[in-house]
Amino acid sequence: MNTVRQLDRVVIRFAGDSGDGMQLTGDRFTAETARLGNDLSTLPNFPAEIRAPAGTLPGVSSFQIHFADTDILTPGDAPGVLVAMNPAALKANVGDLPRGATIVVNSDEFTPRNLKKVGYVSNPLEDGSLESYQVQAVALTHLTIEALSDFDIGKNEAARAKNMFALGLVSWLYSRPTDTTEKFIERKFAARPELAAANVAALRAGHAYGETTETFAVRFEVPPAALPAGTYRNITGNLALAYGIVAAGVRSRLPVFVGAYPITPASDILHELSKHKRLGVTTVQAEDEIAAAGVALGAAYGGALAVTTSSGPGVALKSETVSLAVALELPLVIVDVQRAGPSTGMPTKTEQADLLMALYGRHGEAPVAVIAPKSPSDCFHAAIEAARIALTYRTPVMLLSDGYLANGSEPWSLPDVSELPDLGVEFATAPNHTNDDGTEAFWPYKRDPKTLARPWAVPGTPGLQHRIGGLEKQDGTGNISYDPSNHDLMVRTRAARIAGIDVPDVEVEDPDGNARVLVLGWGSTWGPIGAACRALRGRGVHIAQAHLRHLNPMPANLAEVLGRYDKVVVPEMNLGQLSMLLRAKFGADVVPYNQVRGLPFTSHELESMLEEVVKNV
Repeated sequence: MNTVRQLDRVVIRFAGDSGDGMQLTGDRFTAETARLGNDLSTLPNFPAEIRAPAGTLPGVSSFQIHFADTDILTPGDAPGVLVAMNPAALKANVGDLPRGATIVVNSDEFTPRNLKKVGYVSNPLEDGSLESYQVQAVALTHLTIEALSDFDIGKNEAARAKNMFALGLVSWLYSRPTDTTEKFIERKFAARPELAAANVAALRAGHAYGETTETFAVRFEVPPAALPAGTYRNITGNLALAYGIVAAGVRSRLPVFVGAYPITPASDILHELSKHKRLGVTTVQAEDEIAAAGVALGAAYGGALAVTTSSGPGVALKSETVSLAVALELPLVIVDVQRAGPSTGMPTKTEQADLLMALYGRHGEAPVAVIAPKSPSDCFHAAIEAARIALTYRTPVMLLSDGYLANGSEPWSLPDVSELPDLGVEFATAPNHTNDDGTEAFWPYKRDPKTLARPWAVPGTPGLQHRIGGLEKQDGTGNISYDPSNHDLMVRTRAARIAGIDVPDVEVEDPDGNARVLVLGWGSTWGPIGAACRALRGRGVHIAQAHLRHLNPMPANLAEVLGRYDKVVVPEMNLGQLSMLLRAKFGADVVPYNQVRGLPFTSHELESMLEEVVKNV
């Protein structure tokens, strides 16, 4: 009988060829883990190619999950368990493992040809090079084919189910249920019942292998996390962002229009939103990025909550249309799911290098609001906030997510829709100006004195005909104007409208008030920074943390917050864009910490760096 050992947290990485189904395997393990009530965080990592060369290092796809019985912030720095489906997966990932980690490896794939393909001169399962780890060599391919011998499918199709065998084995090892995964498989292969039955059989065979083999003497349990009361579901950043856009439409009582062109890693937002026509969402997959932005802006003119989604290369193409939206002063949400650049760059890898483009990447003085979510579930609330700003202030809003948030997942507490902010808008329905001769007129650029927003008149409203276009307009009347003083006034007014956006103060986490060093982040660095600060405080190191959601305008109290500390450290996945802004705007003594590896920070590297900064203050 196996011994059951209780753990407080586990980090597992599934790795194999991009055709081995590692993303599906990780996703199903994550779904079952979420059902058990663990807190979790995931990190999918896969090549950009649809089918990278089999058995090669560039073709390795992996999925990492960190789950625990307490609140966690990152997908883990180093996996304690690696499931490697071939030599390439082992070689690409073994360097990330701590001593003593468990490696479950598909021994069938360690053939001389496959070993040579990745540069192994000898078999690492036999040459002693893995003696620092607990290696469990399992003939996953052979066992899967054997388990499916009675099914009317070919040998190759049977072998492809080895990821389900591995999932069943690891699910047994860490006491995960598999019933909803079985139902998922049945739905996925509904058109081919024999394949559905075979994959379910492979899953069960892997589970049974764990129960009956003597290879694994211990299995593990991770109790549920003590999370706040509520109804939870597992959610990725892209899915949360899509739901946030739907919710914004509901709370604004406006039709939602989404114009997009498929691009990694933003496409899933379009895919999800296309499912919600019954909730008033219209999606258009345009012929290119420029058209996608154009149709979205047209929808905004027509009175819709307009959204266009993309990644860095696409946002660059949309810049002229965004500039037009600035001139027209119409609400438009532009979602930039950032990826590693420049140009095509590394499409499936994460980065934070579009901040300056979001702020300044247009001709002329064309300011827009910029916000960034901090976690996958926070993408929901960031989308609603972007819509609030766009609708209230009649402005384009850049929402900066990134690949790490987009594809990563975590538990999300479903909000009460009635408690979400009311985003209702009032359209112009009547003339708003009295001329000198006593007649009434509609002035499209007569502004709200508080928000400086111009009236939003839906085309076809009787008596509210007005001129639109990219040529400069006269303040108030909206007539075309080349007057120098008017242009100066309009440029300054547009800037003042953005600067006057109501955003909350930045909050500082400084438990004892004795910290002399502040760590300031934005976007997806929140998790690794938070985990590093927790670890430092646990060792008695005084450290403060703050995080920016609103990047333009920045919180009104930010200058005062920066002035409280002797040093301000800014970790970013770019070469110091926020650091440069803080120095220019506030004269802050900023210590940048930058990396552009296409991967998120680890909490350990930040912990080590921050400890050195604290010591030297």
